[in-house]
Amino acid sequence: MPSSLRARLRSTLTAVLIPVLTAALTTTALLALPHPAGAEGRPRTGATEFEQQVLFKASQDPGYACFRIPAIVRSTAGTLLAFAEGRVLNCGDAADIDLVLKRSTDGGRTWGPLQVVNEGAGDTHGNPAPVVDRDTGRIVLAETYNTGRTDSASCDVPCDRTPHLQYSDDDGLTWSEPRSLAEQIRPAHWNSWYATGPVHGIQLTRGPHAGRLVFGVNAETWADGRVSANHAALVTSDDGGENWRIGATDTWPIATDGTFRQKPSELTLTERADGSVLVSGREQDGTDLGHRSQTVSRDGGRSFASPFRALPDLYMPQVQGSVLRLGDRMLLAGPADPDRRRTMAIRSSYDGGRTWESVDRGTVVTTDWSGYSDLVRIDRGTDGNDVVGLLYEGGAVDARDEIRFARFTEDWLKPRRGPDPTTPDRAPGGRRAAVLGGARPTDGAFGGAIAFDGADDAVRLPYRSRLPLHDKEFTASLWFRYTAATGEHPLLWMGGVGTTQPQVWVRGEPASGRLTALMTVRDGAAPPRTVSVRSTGAYNDGQWHHLALRRGGGQLTLFVDGTRFAVGDVAGSVSRNSPFGVHLGQRVDSRVHFTGALDEVLVVDRALSDDEVTGLRAGDTAARRDAILWLPMDRVDRGH
Repeated sequence: MPSSLRARLRSTLTAVLIPVLTAALTTTALLALPHPAGAEGRPRTGATEFEQQVLFKASQDPGYACFRIPAIVRSTAGTLLAFAEGRVLNCGDAADIDLVLKRSTDGGRTWGPLQVVNEGAGDTHGNPAPVVDRDTGRIVLAETYNTGRTDSASCDVPCDRTPHLQYSDDDGLTWSEPRSLAEQIRPAHWNSWYATGPVHGIQLTRGPHAGRLVFGVNAETWADGRVSANHAALVTSDDGGENWRIGATDTWPIATDGTFRQKPSELTLTERADGSVLVSGREQDGTDLGHRSQTVSRDGGRSFASPFRALPDLYMPQVQGSVLRLGDRMLLAGPADPDRRRTMAIRSSYDGGRTWESVDRGTVVTTDWSGYSDLVRIDRGTDGNDVVGLLYEGGAVDARDEIRFARFTEDWLKPRRGPDPTTPDRAPGGRRAAVLGGARPTDGAFGGAIAFDGADDAVRLPYRSRLPLHDKEFTASLWFRYTAATGEHPLLWMGGVGTTQPQVWVRGEPASGRLTALMTVRDGAAPPRTVSVRSTGAYNDGQWHHLALRRGGGQLTLFVDGTRFAVGDVAGSVSRNSPFGVHLGQRVDSRVHFTGALDEVLVVDRALSDDEVTGLRAGDTAARRDAILWLPMDRVDRGH
């Protein structure tokens, strides 16, 4: 449909429907979507605690095939403004895309009709990054333009993306004509990909730079026929958005083979209680461990205190996320599955974002597919409880099915939990491992062991830099006992999860009559490669059995009670660029658990000889001096 015809159709529909919709929306309750499960798996109750509705969806908003890339702010008048990309032809990132808006004047309970803020007219106008100037009430909207396509492919590389800006002085009812910001905040060498946000920016409230507007951008440099660098930056304005300048910048080079350490992008930021700015970004395909990285600016966005640092044990897929501070508590919204965009969750930090809650401590909004998000503080209830809004991509089939708005109170979030029970890691430099879900002591192959119920029990090691095995040879050893006849039963899991993330694991597969050990590696810019080795029995007879997995001498070898099973090794790192965790009795995405017991778990970063493996089975302790982890599994302690 030509853009001019689409515009006339939308204008006609708006003239006819706005009076009807406005009247209907003032009396219509929120669309009933399933309530998320609570900590005990029961639906949370109470309309004031959690409400949710579909805000943007192709079937309810004519003229669009797909909506993506949510952003939300609260105006000085208390109006919520929810932005999105209205994708006309398909769900691709670089086709005909409009910037659209819906407004709510009652705290997100009801919403007005869709407004087109900026029509692409065949090109891509997207990446909304709204900022509210609390001094003037002006709502500033940064965005990007690039030449549109008619297919669903991505923008050509180098991409002709440029930043633009609009503003509204009447609470989002009307908007200024867009103007280019390229001369101010796109240097000539940032000449490939360029992105504003996408997520709300902030206005600083503390210190010498109070009143400053700040939002995040990321860009690439194209040189010598390839992308040669990635840049993550903050841009700032001290005059209400009239003029902008590039402030804090972190640049990461890209090698000629295409590899790089980090590529922080899609920056979300919040002002901490001390006036510094926490900046959290998506991490995409860098060799550093983790899918999120962050840093801090202590001078109002002028510079970063240090380069971005990846967070290996913050389990998220490669996706945009959003942060919001509520007093001493900071919230992070994003999918919690480290492999795929699903299971939208809210995780908290109580130390200014230095550390974040693990997945099991976060609050799940939905187990559906879910993607990009933004958070907004709506108001404070009469009971002093903060009310928060979450605008996020979600769907039962695909994360791009619709954009939902969830409204919840801080009390709806899981309360801060005390320390988990622990079990000692006696390797040099080892820290106590968390015992999750009620896993309990039992009789072991050597003294005590830990039993797992197959539902939510696990042992998780805190991240240490020695734990990732990278491209080293290694040997893992443990004792196991189980009787399950069906299902997957993870014994030891190190690294990421899925078909592409570097990882090492071993599990029981009793229905197939075997144990399987698998290793996925990355080597340079080459695609990931996987090799697996299997036993000829499941060993699910309820007796203790010894297992060892060795990488060395060009082979991956599985030993079970002294019997060898071997396949050829593949070169590369088993712990690069993915989220990294070490779990016993659980897959790293928390979706599969072991039913049985484990004892004497040991990993050394060298290939033990056949005699040394035999010695481990006989109780020889010599290899422990080389351990990167050694869990005797003989006790569960509380209060640590």
